Amino acid sequence: MVGITKQIIILGSILVLMSCKTENKKEAEPAPVTVKKYEPNWESIKANYKDPVWFNNQKFGIFIHWGAYSVPAFGSEWYPRQMYMDTATFSAQLKLGKKGPNDTYLHHKKKWGDQKEFGYKDFIPMFKAEKFNAKDWIDLFKKSGAKYVIPVADHHDGFAMYKSNTTRWNAFDMGPKRDVLGELFKEGRQQGLIMGASSHYAFNWSFYNKKDKFDTTDPEFSDLYSTKGKNLEEPVSAEFKQKWWDRTVDLIDNYQPDILWFDFYLDTPDFADLRPKLAAYYYNKGLEWGKEVVINDKNFDHEAFPEGTVIYDLERGKLPGIRKLPWQTDTSIGKNSWSYVTDWDSKTANQLIDDLVDIVSKNGNLLLNVGPKADGTIPDDQKEILLQIGDWLAINGEAIYDTKYWRTFGEGPTEVKKGHHSEGQNKDFTGQDIRFTQKDGKLYAIMMAWPEGDNVVIKSITSNDEKIKEIRMLGSTEKIVWKQDKSGLTVTMPKDKPGDFAYTLELSL
Repeated sequence: MVGITKQIIILGSILVLMSCKTENKKEAEPAPVTVKKYEPNWESIKANYKDPVWFNNQKFGIFIHWGAYSVPAFGSEWYPRQMYMDTATFSAQLKLGKKGPNDTYLHHKKKWGDQKEFGYKDFIPMFKAEKFNAKDWIDLFKKSGAKYVIPVADHHDGFAMYKSNTTRWNAFDMGPKRDVLGELFKEGRQQGLIMGASSHYAFNWSFYNKKDKFDTTDPEFSDLYSTKGKNLEEPVSAEFKQKWWDRTVDLIDNYQPDILWFDFYLDTPDFADLRPKLAAYYYNKGLEWGKEVVINDKNFDHEAFPEGTVIYDLERGKLPGIRKLPWQTDTSIGKNSWSYVTDWDSKTANQLIDDLVDIVSKNGNLLLNVGPKADGTIPDDQKEILLQIGDWLAINGEAIYDTKYWRTFGEGPTEVKKGHHSEGQNKDFTGQDIRFTQKDGKLYAIMMAWPEGDNVVIKSITSNDEKIKEIRMLGSTEKIVWKQDKSGLTVTMPKDKPGDFAYTLELSL
């Protein structure tokens, strides 16, 4: 009996140990992960989507307009459209009393020949990009302080700047015969930048003027100039919409962009059914790739994409106050063009830094465009401006990157106009214009210019509000003298300016 009892006890012990191991094994197994799936309707997308924090933290990105339109280098990136505009179709022309062909049409006819014999398609073989070096570009963008880069993947002209599986009109098979987007994505990601792509292709449907005296009506080239006929009111065809869809999905699947930026015309009623379908497809792809992705849409006013489903973008414009949801301004270094033109007119680094500060104080990002030459070089004046911005960010970046907006964006006499294409109405900021950001117990007061006199008074920070413990000026080693009372914070400026542009006071709370 004793022997049998002992065996039973041993067997019981083994069973207990096996049970414990099984329970421990179960405890060690991770719980199944439930992946959210976006359905192609706004209810599903609004319920599941939230603007990624990472995008709002980056603050500064680079846009790149470069394509076959850089070869003529005249007018703007809309050269392909305007070279066929033989009548006054633009309201701006009509307002000026010009009833005939526009300047680009006349220029093309004089320099390149008749639009039937030498059309836009004939610039593509001339677009060699022989000096393009992705590493040189990305090195420059890194030095500028940019955190993300968005090259134009395909503009209204219909020429894809990547190795396309849906159109023969692409940079890998024609022109440069290189995967321009792919090279930039590879180099940018190797250097730690976030990479996005912009699509302007929806407007290709109506971009080119169709008349028999132009090559735009030749069926051989309808896959570049679109299949739309000569009727200006012709609605977008199902065939073109499918082409747009296939082209966009090809771009998403093969390059996995972190950001997908869309131009206008996608906001028209013709594309209403494809917008939620596209958002769901892309956001689900992000889940599949294990990363949060972003759509930028510039139709801020009428919500082609409902609020909270994308990050809104303003072209050449800003907001007058704080928007609690992230947003973005896209603008160009060039006042008169996005693509390189021979009469390119650059803004100053001071203007662009002030824009960056103003935008960030209102919870936005700045996407700043460069326009390379057709050979792939970035002009020296644009390089110099980017390097000046980078030098400023090297000193003042802690007041920009990863910051949040404060209870007020700023103070001062200079007002900012609201909306697309409003930047030309804005005045230069002064030393009395101050913008605020905050991070990690620090409040940053950024003066847009060096104030007149020895002192600056910041009225938004009184003794009834935040109690200041210490103040320093970024880039300066001088001790800052200050006092805080009910009228505000009075700061005595250091003797020497730490730089040539906006100046940052770091306030420890």
